[in-house]
Amino acid sequence: MLAGLGWTSLTIVRGRHEPDAEAEDRQVLRSTVLHISPDTLRWAQWSLADEPFLLGDRPVAWQVSARADTSSPLAAWSAYFTPDVPGEAVADFLVALDARDQPTVPLAGPDQVLDAVAAHGWLRAADQPHAAAMDPAFTSHLSLGEVPPLIQDGDLHALATGADEAGPAGWQAWSEPAPGAPYLWAASFGPSVPHSLVAVFAASLSSTAPVLRRVLPEATAGRLLRMPAS
Repeated sequence: MLAGLGWTSLTIVRGRHEPDAEAEDRQVLRSTVLHISPDTLRWAQWSLADEPFLLGDRPVAWQVSARADTSSPLAAWSAYFTPDVPGEAVADFLVALDARDQPTVPLAGPDQVLDAVAAHGWLRAADQPHAAAMDPAFTSHLSLGEVPPLIQDGDLHALATGADEAGPAGWQAWSEPAPGAPYLWAASFGPSVPHSLVAVFAASLSSTAPVLRRVLPEATAGRLLRMPAS
């Protein structure tokens, strides 16, 4: 998909190779595929690491970032997705990011995110109607709040936050098939990710349109509506 949008792909492999060992015996510690947009203002990185960054005890597979201009090598914001985040939602997020002339400029407020899922039947949280929602089966959740540790963001307030202070709020999404059960997947958006981009992800995530799947997650297979593939 990204290749079709004109993004360039680079593969970086870091491993361990003992002297006199055959090439096929090299131990791969980190394999990274970096996709860069033509204007170099946005990039998406897929990593398989020996020391993974975890969200909800799930390793991060994709890190998507953007910057305001090419004068700085640092990202203005980053978003993170673990394996098994619905691929359609990640793809729609990337397509929307590619279409933005200014990928770091906010164009809407947080209500746009909740409106996107409410339009597909999600329920706003009774105690946080302006900051959280969940699907009718109470398995997938979306919340605006303090971001987990290690989330990279260009907001300098995040660096100045004290130990007892709440940092800038960012969107979190996750799937928990039952209270206390292991997460199926998780996604985290840094505080500076434009709400309009998160809304695209949220709309895709909450869509009731059929999708093709070869394998169904065991934890939720019994609650999924299945139909024959055309």
